[in-house]
Amino acid sequence: MKKARRVATSMLVTFAFVAAGGAMLRSQAQTQSSGTSGENISSADNTKMNAQERDKYAPTADQQRENRSDRDTTKQIRQSIVADKSLSSYAHNVKIITQNGAVTLKGPVRSDDEKRAIEAKATEVAGENKVTSELNIKPKQ
Repeated sequence: MKKARRVATSMLVTFAFVAAGGAMLRSQAQTQSSGTSGENISSADNTKMNAQERDKYAPTADQQRENRSDRDTTKQIRQSIVADKSLSSYAHNVKIITQNGAVTLKGPVRSDDEKRAIEAKATEVAGENKVTSELNIKPKQ
């Protein structure tokens, strides 16, 4: 009888912690969605940027080829970009799409220097005349 009571008590305590945690998460989500947290939540919203990429003929990230060569090319370019700590987080997160050896770069970067650096890294991996740059410059505001 005592063992059953201890198990029941443990279950109630666990349930209370889970319920309290869920309530806290809901509260935080509501605070963030209402914009009262003091942060500009919309700054991370790139919906407008993605809308520009809806041209049905333009390559998108979901069109990345799954063959080993294209995956390796994309991986090498990404590793080269991320290893360069002088680049902004915008630059570290550009889209790299490889299709049959041809690379397309998309997304915002902070400066013309970053744009050139990323293009050079991609060209070094993919080869001359195999890189299409659709990078755009979005300076800090």
